[in-house]
Amino acid sequence: MQFIDQASIYVKAGNGGNGVISFRREKFVPKGGPDGGNGGNGGSVHIRADRQLSTLLDFKYKRHYKAENGEHGRGKTQTGRNGSDVALKVPCGTLVLSANNREIIADLVADGDEVVVAQGGKGGRGNAEFATPTNQAPRIAEPGTPGEERFLLLELKLLADVGLVGFPNAGKSTLISVVSAARPKIADYPFTTLSPNLGIVRYGEGRSFTLADMPGLVKGAHAGKGLGIQFLRHIERTKVLVIMIESVSENPKRDHDILLNELESFNPDLARKPRIVALTKIDLFEKGTTKRLRRMTFGRKVPVVLISAATGEGIGRLLDEMWRALKGQSPVTKVRRGSP
Repeated sequence: MQFIDQASIYVKAGNGGNGVISFRREKFVPKGGPDGGNGGNGGSVHIRADRQLSTLLDFKYKRHYKAENGEHGRGKTQTGRNGSDVALKVPCGTLVLSANNREIIADLVADGDEVVVAQGGKGGRGNAEFATPTNQAPRIAEPGTPGEERFLLLELKLLADVGLVGFPNAGKSTLISVVSAARPKIADYPFTTLSPNLGIVRYGEGRSFTLADMPGLVKGAHAGKGLGIQFLRHIERTKVLVIMIESVSENPKRDHDILLNELESFNPDLARKPRIVALTKIDLFEKGTTKRLRRMTFGRKVPVVLISAATGEGIGRLLDEMWRALKGQSPVTKVRRGSP
């Protein structure tokens, strides 16, 4: 299924039905009182979060949504039928914004979260509502009020516990395919991952967490370079970040600083999230030649784990660190080549 995480739509609530002017006219009541009924209310437009959805793809093909108008009132004080509502379903984690000023209308995080984005118009009152002792035959009725209409932006931000961040070909997709059932496309060229991938990691009996693999960042991603700017929003909700750096890089510390700067430039809160540094592809080193990597530090209390997704080395320790960070526990300070 194609992954779509942004959509622009137009919504229009139904208009309220008009009230009517009517008088009783029966065989033996030639001049009966007013009996004009009220108009029905127009239908509203709702947006509801649904955990079974994972993309905004449906809104790519249909962008205009209109609820039903309320029916007009009728004689014999019959009220017009209310218009039917329209309920739009979106994935959990969808932001609903006004297209005019990007003001946030709702943040639909949990399954079943719902917001009314266009309120239906009110039905007008019929002349029966205006009868008084001094005006027993009113000849006035109200029109229904228009339903609200607006242009909206929908933005999906994935709900994941841990986000994988790194340059293209850092091994993110390989890692998520090893530790979860996710099967992203993997190849030895940049930008293999063109959309985020979500996987569920089973960590021991009865414990699990969600892991998100983001398309690779490049220097200048926060300003729109590469693909990063399209997907950085998806890690805003993550609780923990794993900075993945190739161990064979000429300068892993510089790579780390570039990635951290991109995150901070996009949203300063990202750089303040708990993070783990994973030095990948250590299977490319001869055994016993990783001393330099083991001594590297990337910030106070930032655990560093040497891993190989190809051989499984260090994966167990990395999952341990992810779980500790999610639970707010202190990381293991000793940096060593872990076991799978």
